[in-house]
Amino acid sequence: MAATLAFTTAKRLESMSTITSSPQFDLQPYKSLENEELTARIRAVRDQLGPELLILGHHYQQDEVIAEADLRGDSYLLSQNAADSTDCRTIVFCGVHFMAETADILGNRPEKLAERNGQRVNVILPDLAAGCSMADMAAIDQIEDAWEQLGEVLDTDDVTPITYINSAASLKAFVGRHGGMVCTSSNARAALEWAFKRTGRVMFFPDQHLGRNTALGMDISEAQMPVWNPFDDDLGGNTAAALQASKVILWQGHCSVHQMFKAQHVAMFREQHPGIKILVHPECPREVFELADESGSTGKIIKTVEAAPPGSKWAIGTELHLVNRLKQQHPEQEIHFLSPVVCMCATMYRIDLAHLCWVLENLAAGALVNVIEVDEETARWSLVALERMLEVK
Repeated sequence: MAATLAFTTAKRLESMSTITSSPQFDLQPYKSLENEELTARIRAVRDQLGPELLILGHHYQQDEVIAEADLRGDSYLLSQNAADSTDCRTIVFCGVHFMAETADILGNRPEKLAERNGQRVNVILPDLAAGCSMADMAAIDQIEDAWEQLGEVLDTDDVTPITYINSAASLKAFVGRHGGMVCTSSNARAALEWAFKRTGRVMFFPDQHLGRNTALGMDISEAQMPVWNPFDDDLGGNTAAALQASKVILWQGHCSVHQMFKAQHVAMFREQHPGIKILVHPECPREVFELADESGSTGKIIKTVEAAPPGSKWAIGTELHLVNRLKQQHPEQEIHFLSPVVCMCATMYRIDLAHLCWVLENLAAGALVNVIEVDEETARWSLVALERMLEVK
């Protein structure tokens, strides 16, 4: 397992352009500081740098980290809002690597650079090891190999590639070059509908569950959705006939957090809490998704709870930190985490106050550490795919 983690981390870092000057301060001493001191020092840097600094916090972050964020939200909304800022010159993204890449692509797109007379916005990831297990399940060389193999049994001009936003910039660039687009959990159905107006098939990666759950709601059968195994060199473990009969070719990837929720967890909560409603993210497996009362993106989950009347009872299938935060914010409701097993985003958890304080104090001292900069060609094609996503509602 350790070897696998080291391999995926290395492959991830190969896919990113990282610029790290020599740190003015060593990270190690920060790890021994109490949260109160770290918080005070973080806020001192924020006061010093003012509106030129923007700290972004993804909903899955630890409470003490998200408390220091100027903006909080899901990955794309955060990147878009940061890119729209006119004063910001440095983004510190408390999230994971693909989010920082997207922020760099959007924040430094040509029209934004022109507005700033060519000055780039630096995007900093407090810990370069903060990756995404789902994104790491689809490497660009695997995608390119699958596309080549598909071309042996299908006309790939009749296949639209769609990548979930939870993917590396190299994959976003791939779909941009091949007439495809990026999607979010909110517009996955709209993305599939857009694709089917152009081609007869879709290749959807890296999350099989989002692709499957969305397509099933469009009356596409499971039989029409073969799963491509990137570790099987023979058509991803499929027959030529299965691929030729396909509508949506799914990638064998998943979110390690949402994969943990099971149908028996739903049954347990319904039995123990009569009247409870099940609310899940569409990255959950089909058997959980279909048993839920409601489903949707992180943003929809938050809005659903906010709109629910006092006394409502919910079991929520998404990341633990977000569920606990909703529970604290809505004591008038009964909110449970939809699993008896603790399930958090371990890679997101790597971002802590120590790392945040370390990158900020280095920044204030003129040392840029852990800067994420996507190369120009990858950024150009990624932007094409992202702009297509914005056109589809």
